[in-house]
Amino acid sequence: MQGSRAGARKRGFVARAIAGAVAVLLLGSIAAPAHADTVRDMQYWLSDYGFSTAWNTTKGAGVTVAVIDTGIASGPAELNGAVVGGIDVSGLGSPDGRTPVGAEGSNHGTLVASLIAGRGRGAGAGVIGVAPEASLLSISVGFGADGSSVIPWDDQIAKAIRWAVDNGAGVINMSLTRNSLDWPESWDSAFLYAFEHNVVIVAAAGNRGSGTVEVGAPATIPGVLTVAGVDRSGSASFDASSQGITIAVAAPSEQLVGVTPDGGYVMWQGTSGAAPLVSGLAALVKSAHPELSAADVMERITATAKPAGSSTPSPIYGYGLIDAAKAVTADVGPATTSPAKQLSDWITLYRRAEQTPDQQENPSTAAPAPPTIPPAETGVVQANPFLPTPESLMYVSLPLALLLGTGSLVLLGAIGATRHFKRVLRR
Repeated sequence: MQGSRAGARKRGFVARAIAGAVAVLLLGSIAAPAHADTVRDMQYWLSDYGFSTAWNTTKGAGVTVAVIDTGIASGPAELNGAVVGGIDVSGLGSPDGRTPVGAEGSNHGTLVASLIAGRGRGAGAGVIGVAPEASLLSISVGFGADGSSVIPWDDQIAKAIRWAVDNGAGVINMSLTRNSLDWPESWDSAFLYAFEHNVVIVAAAGNRGSGTVEVGAPATIPGVLTVAGVDRSGSASFDASSQGITIAVAAPSEQLVGVTPDGGYVMWQGTSGAAPLVSGLAALVKSAHPELSAADVMERITATAKPAGSSTPSPIYGYGLIDAAKAVTADVGPATTSPAKQLSDWITLYRRAEQTPDQQENPSTAAPAPPTIPPAETGVVQANPFLPTPESLMYVSLPLALLLGTGSLVLLGAIGATRHFKRVLRR
C-alpha cells in the first residue's frame, strides 16, 4: 500500500513537473516583447513575393484602395491614418463604414484592410500591409446577425462600386462572392462605370473548402482581376482556392496574419487574404507608374507573374504567382485590350443572347433576362457572401500560433522529463 501511494505521489509529481515545464515554455513564447517581431516575421509574403524589394521604389503613396467588405474597424493601431473615407451601404453600419457589419463576418473587412495598407506598430513591429502608404476607403456591406438583409445584396454592391469610384478609388478589393456564375444587370453598369474611370477591380476566386468549387461573381466578370490562392510552398491551396478560366494570378492564401477590430492578431486562410495582397500590388504599380491605365496595371501584374502548373494560363494559377518587385520595375508593354472593352463585349453578346428574337429586332424595348439567381429581397436570409466563409476561414489566436514555433521544444522537453521521471520510478 505504501509502495502504491509512493508510486502515485511520484506519478503526480511527474505530471506536475511536465506541466510546469510546458507552462514555462508557453509563457516564454508569448511574452510581450516577442509579439511584434514574431508577427512581422510571420509575414513571409513580404520577402517571398518581392514586396520588400518593391518598397525600394514605392510603398503605394498617392493611391486609394476601396475595401468593399464588412467594414474596417477604427480600433487597430495598424490602421491609424490609413482610412481616409467610408460609407455604409448595408443599412446596418455607421455612416462612415467604420462599424463592422454582421456577427460572424465582422472581423473580415479589418483583416483584409490590414493586409493591404497596415501601417505596423513601429519599426519592425505588428502587421504591415503590402502597400503601407496607400490610403483606404471603408465601404461596409452585408447582412444582419441572422443573415437577413435590409437592402438587397446586389443593390449594395452596385452602390458600393459607384461610391468608391466617385470618391477617388484607384483600386477596389472584393473578397466576397455572389455564389453564382452570373450577376444582375445592375452590376454590368456599375463595373463598367469603374472600368471607364480607370479603376482596377480585384476579386477573390473563392474557397473550395466552403463548397465553392468553381469561381463565382464578381470573379467571373470580364475585366476583373481574379486571384487564386496558394500555400506557403507556392502550390495550389486545394481547400482554400476555387478554380476557373477567369483566374488571372495566384497569391498566398494560407498562414496569413491579420489584425482584428479589437487590435488583436489572428492567423487565417482563404482567397479573401490572397485578393488584398494583389490589390496592394496594384496600388504599388499605380503609385510607381501613375500614367498607366487600369489595363496596363493589370498587364504588369499578369505579365510578370511566375508561371506555375503545367500550362499558362491555367484554371488553377492563372498566369502564375505574383512577383511584386518585377511588377513595379520590369519593362512591360501595353495591354492589348481593356477591362471596359471586355465587359462591353460580353454585355453585347451575352445579354443579347438572353433576349427573344422579337426583342433582338427591337433593342430599344428589349429587357434583359433576369439572372438565374435573383437578387436578395429585404429580410431574406442569405448564405454569408464573404470569403472565406465561417466554415473555411480558420481563425487562430496569435498567442496560440506563436507557440507553433516552440512546439518541438515543448515536445522534446516533455519527452525528456517523462523519461527522466520514469527512471526515477524504476528506482
